[in-house]
Amino acid sequence: MVTKTTPDSPEQLEESLNDPKLRQTLMEDPAELARYIDGYAKKFMERDKGELDAQLKTQMEEVVKRMYEENNTAQPDTKVIRRVPSDDGQVAGGNRRAIQDHAVYRHLDLSRMERRQIAAYGTAPGMGVNGFEDFVDFARGISPHVTNKGLDARLKVLGESQGDQGGFLVPEEFRAELLMNTLEMAVIRPRARVLPMAGLTVRIPAIRDVSHATNVFGGVQGYWTPESGTFTQTEPTFAQAVLTAKKLMGGTRIGNELLRDSAITLEPLINSLFAQAIAYFEDDAFMSGVGGGQPLGILNADALVSVAKESGQAATTLVTENVIKAYSRMLPQSIARAVWVMHPDVQPQLYTMSLSVGTGGAPMFFPAGGLTGSPTPTLLGRPIVFSEKCQTLGTAGDVYLVDLSYYLIGDRMALEMASSPHVRFNTDETDFRFIQRVDGRPWIDSALTPRNGSNTLSPFLAIAARA
Repeated sequence: MVTKTTPDSPEQLEESLNDPKLRQTLMEDPAELARYIDGYAKKFMERDKGELDAQLKTQMEEVVKRMYEENNTAQPDTKVIRRVPSDDGQVAGGNRRAIQDHAVYRHLDLSRMERRQIAAYGTAPGMGVNGFEDFVDFARGISPHVTNKGLDARLKVLGESQGDQGGFLVPEEFRAELLMNTLEMAVIRPRARVLPMAGLTVRIPAIRDVSHATNVFGGVQGYWTPESGTFTQTEPTFAQAVLTAKKLMGGTRIGNELLRDSAITLEPLINSLFAQAIAYFEDDAFMSGVGGGQPLGILNADALVSVAKESGQAATTLVTENVIKAYSRMLPQSIARAVWVMHPDVQPQLYTMSLSVGTGGAPMFFPAGGLTGSPTPTLLGRPIVFSEKCQTLGTAGDVYLVDLSYYLIGDRMALEMASSPHVRFNTDETDFRFIQRVDGRPWIDSALTPRNGSNTLSPFLAIAARA
């Protein structure tokens, strides 16, 4: 066994390294070389600390240079970055020097990614300005790590991955904003006739005009008479549209600590959320409400005309004939104000609609320029509004054609927002309450029979179920 006694002087170091067997042992085991050099450095430091850096650098570089020359390998050039193999497989067939360099880095217990970084940039962790001066200095630095005496301070890299090495100094990012889905815009209110209500109930006089077969306005008749001829007096039929305020409420409860400490100011947020929610549920009732304790929606109105499906029409489809027949049942005076209101599920049916012409056919709803063009948001010249508050495809109420100027909305009390910390005083919580009083209904209660023909007309049309 080769004795590896630590030398006490430069002369002993030179003499011991002239021993071929010892030199061979040290060259084959970088960790052993590091321990040998570290032991010599400590002894030399005890003798003369003042001259350690200069003498040790000169002596060690000379010794290592001679060792590599005698083993016919190139001396490390501290001025040139030399890449270090990062994987065992890369050095399996390499030369002896590559294997030795790779082994040195493995003794640092570095991860595969860290070794790849060393291979890419030619530097070990901690090298650079105020780091290791050369390969010899690096070999000295790893010696305490190999001998379990503590890692050289220059090998410790400050970074974010570990809290005690700098990660605690990097705060987690927090943006004082809240991500949420926005609710769709109201469909009915912007197009309806909105009236203020001074009391619980408001009565609006109206003309009941249900048939033009023999007269208009419920009884008004005109006569063609000769000179000095006579006529029969007639009068219109009157009715009342009654709006009675219904209460729409919402609310929530929040702990006062959250109100005080939240990065997002909660009270304005809660007000905004519930204001949007109340408007959403109001609009839903204007479309599908059943009356009684809520508004009467157009889906359940007596004046609604339901356009029957085509004979043999497949379930959950919309065909061109449905659209054309619905359009033909709109009151002529309402066509200029009418809008289509559809569920988003209907869109695929729109883009695949066609009209048979002889033995062929043609698409009926297609963007100019094909699929690369922008869809035209109109159908037969009237705007299309897509709303999730419509019924789903194939159900009555999935497609409407409506003139909403015939829909009345009565506002008794605008949205009131109030909060109170007193109800839950003992638990330190605040209650929020939102109230709106409103009613809505069509002001006509029947479709109109035209002067000629049997198909009734209405400002409210829907495609019947196709199930």
